Amino acid sequence: MIRRHTLVRFATLLLVASALTFAQSATLAAAPPQAKDTILSTTDITAHLFPTTVFFHGQTATSQMDNAGGVRYADGLLVLAALVDNSGYASQIRMKYQGYLITEVEIFISGQTLKPGAYGFGFLDNNKFVVMDLGANDLLQVASTRDADIRRPMPLQIVAGAQAGDYRLYHGRDYIEFHRQGH
Repeated sequence: MIRRHTLVRFATLLLVASALTFAQSATLAAAPPQAKDTILSTTDITAHLFPTTVFFHGQTATSQMDNAGGVRYADGLLVLAALVDNSGYASQIRMKYQGYLITEVEIFISGQTLKPGAYGFGFLDNNKFVVMDLGANDLLQVASTRDADIRRPMPLQIVAGAQAGDYRLYHGRDYIEFHRQGH
């Protein structure tokens, strides 16, 4: 015959075990979801993320914050781009220097590597995209693609590419695709 205090002790242990199981499942349910890459819109990018004035080829230019976009990767690192007011630059620079690109990660554009840093970029005639160092020296030039099917072309935007981890940097209907190293 089981004694009464043994039954009370058994019931208490069962109650504690049930409470611990419930607490553990509640903790798991409340755990934040795994971080993932996020495309940043114009409204997500502020002067805290992107400077309102940028340096390029011995001068400064005002960033067009209403024409900015970016990607925040799951680990918090960023790729940001914005068009700039290039009116103070010589015409041969102004033709190529349309925007400013900041990347905290190594990215690949059409198989070419771009190290972390700050760069000038532009979409040129004949489906060309150029990235320049801060001295206006070409670092890479690749083919861009024209997207005749885009519904609402914007001066600048970043959207998801065809595959996970690929992103498109658009300037109007023209775009290049980039991805982070390791993708």
